[in-house]
Amino acid sequence: MKHLRFMAVLTAIMMFAVACTGTGDASPDADESEAAESMAAASEPAESADSGGDDTADWPDEIVIGFVPSREADTLVTNIADLETALAEGLSEAAGREITVEGFVPTDYTGLVTAMQAEQAHIGAFGPFSLLQARDLAGAEIILQSERNGGATYHTQFMTNDPDKYCEDEPVENERNVGDATATFLNCNGTERGPDDRADGPIGEDAIASIEAGTTVAFVEETSASGYIFPATVFLNNGIDPVEDLDRVFAGGHDASVSAVCEGQAEVGVAFDDARAITESTCDIANEVVVFAYGPEIPNDGWAVLASLPDGLKEAIAQTLLDYAASDEGAATLDAIYEIDNLVRADPESFSLVEDAAEQLGIEGD
Repeated sequence: MKHLRFMAVLTAIMMFAVACTGTGDASPDADESEAAESMAAASEPAESADSGGDDTADWPDEIVIGFVPSREADTLVTNIADLETALAEGLSEAAGREITVEGFVPTDYTGLVTAMQAEQAHIGAFGPFSLLQARDLAGAEIILQSERNGGATYHTQFMTNDPDKYCEDEPVENERNVGDATATFLNCNGTERGPDDRADGPIGEDAIASIEAGTTVAFVEETSASGYIFPATVFLNNGIDPVEDLDRVFAGGHDASVSAVCEGQAEVGVAFDDARAITESTCDIANEVVVFAYGPEIPNDGWAVLASLPDGLKEAIAQTLLDYAASDEGAATLDAIYEIDNLVRADPESFSLVEDAAEQLGIEGD
């Protein structure tokens, strides 16, 4: 303010001097106009580099972020607390004022899409197909994708409690990370290669083709890419109608699908690779649940924001999450939430594979 008052006084002195002397080629009116423009320019606030040119006053005071329940909801709620805090701190710094962040976990994928459609959630962490639903139904923008094991794709695992029926060879022990520790699970038919070794197509298709009509199969839910859409297309490609030929059980979560197989509620189940590592159960998962096949590669899950948010806020959200993922604390939290190793800028074109698979099943995103 002192600076502006000084500029105003200085401008008035200059205008008075020009009017009194009447010298120079420029007219007093022209000088007054230039001085007024200079004064106006000096009084305008500079745009914030962090806000991307937006007025951060338009940013909401509270941001709501939703997470789809790939595992037991109470565990997910506990794990997202640190991310909420970090996102709030980053956005508050960018805005120059306090912005709070509230996280919530709906009952399913569709619930989060609906929340964004009603603008009750500003940010959503989605699976691949529900990202497309959020885009088509809620006008959301896909901004980030998850990375695991150095890549932006993953696949479905087909698992069973009857290895004698589905394994062409003896199951072998396969070590996987479980938080900071490791656990040993059983795999057969070449699936012990691990999630960081990617293939162009499915593995163990002969075993999948041998699944008989009437077999109970545990899926996750119909909008889950790895928990239904892609494995259903694998069934179709092997002459099995997932609706007519199978007794479908929708478990609601990837860990729940693993538990359904372990506890004998389903002979076969599907989940992301390796959902056994996140499943908490009194059942002996390490010895009772054997992975016998893999599906094709799928674009990883990602993060979307409402398109109606100011551009500067959308960029601040993306950059804050990227910075958080690059920190030790963020890496630990993202691993605990969804076993995410890193976040990268999204490639929207990569999701065409998901659209094609959904179209094959007659599932519409809009």
